[in-house]
Amino acid sequence: MGAAGAAAVMGARAFRASTPAGDYGAAVEPSGAGAAGLAADHAQAAADKLSELITFRTVFSEHRDRIELEQFTGFIDALERLYPRVHATLGKELVNGHGLLFRWPGSGPGAGTRSAVLMAHYDVVPVDERDNWTHPGFSGHQEGGYVWGRGALDDKGALVVIMGAIESLIEEGFTPAHDIFLSFGNNEETAGDSAEAAAALLAGRGVKPWMVLDEGGAVALEAFPGLAVPAAVVGVAEKGILDLELLTRGAGGHASTPPRMGATARLAQAIMALEETPFPASMPGPIVEMLRRIGLHSGFALRLVTENMWAFKPLLTQAFGVVGDETRALTRTTVAVTMMEGSKAANVLPSIARATANIRIAVGETVESAVERVRAIIDDESVELTVLSGHDPSPISDFGNEQFALLSSAVAASYPEAVVMPYIQTGATDSRHFTSICPAVYRFSPLLMDAADRASLHAVNERVRISSLGTGVVFYRELLKGLG
Repeated sequence: MGAAGAAAVMGARAFRASTPAGDYGAAVEPSGAGAAGLAADHAQAAADKLSELITFRTVFSEHRDRIELEQFTGFIDALERLYPRVHATLGKELVNGHGLLFRWPGSGPGAGTRSAVLMAHYDVVPVDERDNWTHPGFSGHQEGGYVWGRGALDDKGALVVIMGAIESLIEEGFTPAHDIFLSFGNNEETAGDSAEAAAALLAGRGVKPWMVLDEGGAVALEAFPGLAVPAAVVGVAEKGILDLELLTRGAGGHASTPPRMGATARLAQAIMALEETPFPASMPGPIVEMLRRIGLHSGFALRLVTENMWAFKPLLTQAFGVVGDETRALTRTTVAVTMMEGSKAANVLPSIARATANIRIAVGETVESAVERVRAIIDDESVELTVLSGHDPSPISDFGNEQFALLSSAVAASYPEAVVMPYIQTGATDSRHFTSICPAVYRFSPLLMDAADRASLHAVNERVRISSLGTGVVFYRELLKGLG
């Protein structure tokens, strides 16, 4: 996550403040009787639809022969049956095979001038049924106030609440004043190209969205000690990604007569240099604002710090780098060596040793600058660096504009207790492909998650609160009505 990005921001829990977090129990419902009643009305219907959609094993793969295409076509067919008004009213086309692009035509003058793109993806990561799932991973089982199964949070749950909101608004006779597009990807989990194709298609038609909203943040409980209300974290940018190959060469030969500093030793030395010399830390504007908003709703000690960031910013930046992996990821480019290869036999010296570093590029850096910094850290010309794939961080979308205010208003209507705050998403989403045609791209799923819920993303026992699905429908209804 995709929605996995919601977990990354929770590294700020390393902060310590003077006010204990509140106990919100199993769910936080809208406080207004009308909103709460509307959420309750939609919750079970959304859950039942999601349960069915989870049963489709929409696991995409870079190896086409491993993809169960009938699962993707079955999902698309089920979507049409479950949301008949959407399909009767909105135009639909397939993009790049199994990506979905809908258009809800606006009825007002200049319908395309304030258009919006709402995004989700329906592909999921695999399930290993040998793991100890409480309920089978593709069962969509409902129990204990949850829908269980792969994709419940990432990201079929978000797709269901978008579709549920539009289905209900059409039933009530609502027509948007401006064009609304829905872009549902089928290969986000493999960094696929369907969203890129959808963005290119819209660009070719001259569409310049006023706002784009994809998965990313969430309404988080237990995220920040000292914050006694839920945190609605909205990604205003996402880090870049770089897969960089490190390669060393040697003469090979028999392992009984090894040379000093052969290919594997020099590769290991390069890896340790990267481990011991991290990229420099910085505190980007969205994180500063996130801390400020946390402080406004926390105890005196934390509020004192966040209201005087001019004095405490260097100390906080340093603290983020040492107190935990998640906070460190918020403030710097990170390097993780994920794959290594040497000789094919135990008694043979490798003529080539290679490793792959997965690098998450912080806002303010680029693929090029990251490669050059890696080169400087390793400081060994015999280590060859090759960019396997990569893209720069996304631009930072404004969090003081009308679009962010509209998102905040929709949160207030659905989760009135929540504090809305910007953040930098450490994972990648499909929305990065839309930044070339829209300056206001945000990442937020209106689903309530506590620490255990977030831990289930991409893991065993992924699940979503049924009550949260209903509240998510309320969020998108308010957002769509606010778009006009």
